[in-house]
Amino acid sequence: QAQVVESGGGLVQPGGSLRLSCAASGSIGHIYSMGWFRQTPGKQRELVARVSAMGSIDYPDSVKGRFTISTDNAKNTWSLQMNNLEPEDTAVYYCYGLIRDRSLQTSDYWGQGTQVTVSS
Repeated sequence: QAQVVESGGGLVQPGGSLRLSCAASGSIGHIYSMGWFRQTPGKQRELVARVSAMGSIDYPDSVKGRFTISTDNAKNTWSLQMNNLEPEDTAVYYCYGLIRDRSLQTSDYWGQGTQVTVSS
């Protein structure tokens, strides 16, 4: 099996910055896509950033210009740099990977979730 572990959440003030990191390990054959999602209680999980299998990068309007995803395919890691954070960014953030394992099965993998709280 493959597994995905994330880190970097915490409490920051509005206007501050935070960087989340994600690492995949285990039975990894290939990672087709890497990304980040977030979820607030009572709301649907939403895309924050994603690098597709074709190399395109997706951001919702709510974070464009403030969040940046970076990937290192050779190391099976990716990160999310978050700048100019707003209270509305408060959520549990999950890293995501579309991974083909060494048994040739392709599945969605999720990190355990990390809390990001933006508050003064």
